Amino acid sequence: MKHPVTQFALAGLAVLAVFGAGALLALRSLGHTEALRDARQFATLAGQGVVEPAIAPGLLGGDREAIAAVDRIVQERVLGERVVRVKIWSRDGHVLYSDEPRLIGSRYPLDDAKLDVLRTGRTQAELSDLTGPENRFEQGQGSLYEVYLPVRAPDGTPLLFETYQRTSSVASTGRRIWMPFAALLLASLGLLWLVQVPLAWRLDRKLRRTQQAREALLVHAVEASTDERRRIAAELHDGPVQELAGLSYSLSAAAQTETSPAARETLDRAAAGTRDSMRKLRSLLVEIHPPNLRASGLQAAMADLLAPLQARGIDTELTVEPGIGLDEEAERLVYRAAAEALRNVQRHAEATRVRVAVTRGGGHVRLEVTDDGRGFAPGERERRREEGHVGLSLLEELAARAGGGLEIRSAPDEGTTFRLELPQT
Repeated sequence: MKHPVTQFALAGLAVLAVFGAGALLALRSLGHTEALRDARQFATLAGQGVVEPAIAPGLLGGDREAIAAVDRIVQERVLGERVVRVKIWSRDGHVLYSDEPRLIGSRYPLDDAKLDVLRTGRTQAELSDLTGPENRFEQGQGSLYEVYLPVRAPDGTPLLFETYQRTSSVASTGRRIWMPFAALLLASLGLLWLVQVPLAWRLDRKLRRTQQAREALLVHAVEASTDERRRIAAELHDGPVQELAGLSYSLSAAAQTETSPAARETLDRAAAGTRDSMRKLRSLLVEIHPPNLRASGLQAAMADLLAPLQARGIDTELTVEPGIGLDEEAERLVYRAAAEALRNVQRHAEATRVRVAVTRGGGHVRLEVTDDGRGFAPGERERRREEGHVGLSLLEELAARAGGGLEIRSAPDEGTTFRLELPQT
């Protein structure tokens, strides 16, 4: 499994790559749009600022001197590496001027886009279709953009001024526009990623230290609880239980020597009550501090846990598969989980039948405690946790630390199934 910081770094790199690619496409599109805008501005400057003042009235009639005057201006100030062709059209489609003399005087009807330019006065740019007969002399120039705009003759006649600009020149302009922004963007994204990785690494280390401290506190709490249970169990066993045993013997002896039937009956009842209290205390001792599981065995320990339920008339069933193969720590956890589950059955379930099974399979040891009691709604467990009942939550953490898991399934009036799974050793 990959380290969380590595996963974060790779995920962040993937996000930055996707975002960067999208941003580059957007910048490239913006650069292309700005390059076309620049091409239109260049054509407007060339057409209306340079060529239009050189148009003589004779150009409309094909006067050679008028054509030569325009050609001189075009050759000196318009044509170059960027612009490869210039044409001036009349509204009816006659080529009044071109730097390619063979086109002058030819007539090709203007399409709707060009007529719209003459009508609206807007400058338009589009990728040129060089398959038309009017473009036959541009076919060897590569991909070109047509940029056309209206100009006027001295008498006010509207004419169409058209330039053919190299696509490579337009693209180069676009790159000059968007590439500095792209470089800055990519550098910023890369710097952001480089800053985030150390931060994520430090955060991961802090979380790990917090988790380790929490686990240490959990272990300490469990060990302290075990020690306290052992101390309380020892004090009860050596104190009240022994005293009750002595009292029971004394009451029984007194009953044997008493001559009054009523007094003897009273003493016998007192001795029986004392012995019953001793049994209850011993059952409580089993719950407080489990017996030596290695010495008595898991089967016997589980049977002791079921004894209080049997005393209440609840039908019980116990199955412990031989040779389970748990180490001492895991065996204590299974016992503790069973004790917690059966304690909840005794206090809350109102069950008539309880089944406990410890089995193995699939590389796991499974403890399953099932009852036919009243069950509970999904939100009830969370409510009990908020009220301070953390026994099951603590077991979940202990099971997770041991590499296993705890699952509880229940529904109102459908009983409860408590299942603990631990890896088999």
